[in-house]
Amino acid sequence: MGTTLIITVIVAYFLVLVGISYLTSRKATNESFFLGERKSPWYLVSFGMIGASLSGVTFLSVPGWVGDAANQFSYMQAVFGYLFGYFVVAYVLLPLYYRLNLISIYQYLEERFGFWSYKTGASFFLVSRIIGASVRLLLVANVFQLILFDDWGIRFEFTVAISVLLIWIYTSRGGIKTIVWTDTLQTAFMLLSVILTVYFISDILNLSEQGGVVKTISESPYSQIFFFDDINGSNHFWKHFLGGMFITIGMTGLDQDMMQKNLSCRNLKDAQKNMISMAAVLVVVNLIFLSLGALLYMYAESRGIVAKSSDMLFAEVALSSEAGTLIGILFLLGLIAAAYSSADSALTSLTTSFSVDFLGVRGKDSQEAKPKLEQESLDSEMIAVSGKKVNRDEEKTRKIVHVVMSAVIILVVIALKKFTTGAAIGLLMKFAGFTYGPLIGMFFFGILTKRFLSDKIIPIIALVSISITGLCWYFSAGAPGANTDGSGIFGNYAFGFELILFNALINFILLYAASFAFKSSPHENSTSR
Repeated sequence: MGTTLIITVIVAYFLVLVGISYLTSRKATNESFFLGERKSPWYLVSFGMIGASLSGVTFLSVPGWVGDAANQFSYMQAVFGYLFGYFVVAYVLLPLYYRLNLISIYQYLEERFGFWSYKTGASFFLVSRIIGASVRLLLVANVFQLILFDDWGIRFEFTVAISVLLIWIYTSRGGIKTIVWTDTLQTAFMLLSVILTVYFISDILNLSEQGGVVKTISESPYSQIFFFDDINGSNHFWKHFLGGMFITIGMTGLDQDMMQKNLSCRNLKDAQKNMISMAAVLVVVNLIFLSLGALLYMYAESRGIVAKSSDMLFAEVALSSEAGTLIGILFLLGLIAAAYSSADSALTSLTTSFSVDFLGVRGKDSQEAKPKLEQESLDSEMIAVSGKKVNRDEEKTRKIVHVVMSAVIILVVIALKKFTTGAAIGLLMKFAGFTYGPLIGMFFFGILTKRFLSDKIIPIIALVSISITGLCWYFSAGAPGANTDGSGIFGNYAFGFELILFNALINFILLYAASFAFKSSPHENSTSR
């Protein structure tokens, strides 16, 4: 696939995104940026969230996942867990967020416990989402470096900066109001790319003459879904299933990025329809991605293609001369769509969280400003003028934060490139286990109990639970601190996706133990929800 064609596809794609941004961001305000004025059609939000949920990690790393005999289609075990997790989000968390009329979901922690828990929750989200977005962008930047920029002698750092700059250009004005529409387009491109790639590779391999695609994949050495044999193994069904369920609760239900889109729907019922319909589609889509992985390995084996890593398999097959130009174009479109449908919403949610949770910016044009400014000596005209000034100042603050968050993501991607190795999907789930675990513990302690505790101790408990989880993981089987024979402090037990559940349980238990010192709320704003 020639350089000119690659550049043409990329430029054309982003011109379309910038065009959508222009149409959707006219007369945009902070309310548009943060909540899309609560006018987003639920079906567009649902369809667009498919792309944001999958990201470049799913597009590249999940197909590569099946090549390991210990993995194969085991990722589907986690996907079934995701499905149950989405029901918890839809019918436990969303009603809470809508009832409290939240802009940032971490405002619930302030309502329930106080200032420090609120800031702790928001801080953990910022760290979690910055790392998650950076892992996704790292993977995509590696591909762009491989197929384009290495040949030009351009450094990796420049590739990352250009990628983030393109996202900033089309999200800087409209925010979530723009992203609802761009994500819809990008999800369509990604799904079309994967489905057509499956079709064309199947045709090249003449699978119709071998009993069909489904039969060929099911009889291949890549297709085992369920693993019940070894409870100590990281791929055991219950580890994947429970881990997947709690990963969804954490990375979707307690994640400002994903919930910001749901909160832009007209009402709770629409948001719930969005969540459940998206969950059902994701089961099918992930199965297609894993099937694509099996086909890619079959194709690579038949053509003697050896990928540099499992994450690079799709890229090297799709861009090889044997695959043809059409598959190369489909891959490139799908990659860009998958990468940026996740990264653009991440950047917007980071801007929202920092602006609202740490700088006190509010989404509504004047309703928040007026009570603070209204005094008996001021007439209505002066109030209106003062409110507009506050709004202009807050919009300026939000724009500055948007630039700063873009720079932070660039720096973190570069650091991850230097200091991390391994498949992106495993890296992402591992980070999620550490950073989202305390969020699950805090939220569900607040929801499931009516107990109180000192607000100031909550950040300490969060750090303690992460430290305990980190030590247990580090010295477990197969981890860096394992014994020379591969065993750990729990014998042959190896942590998998259930690491997030382990962390959340420790946090919950510590919060419950600390609550025995209090029989009533230790701060004025507490409510026993």
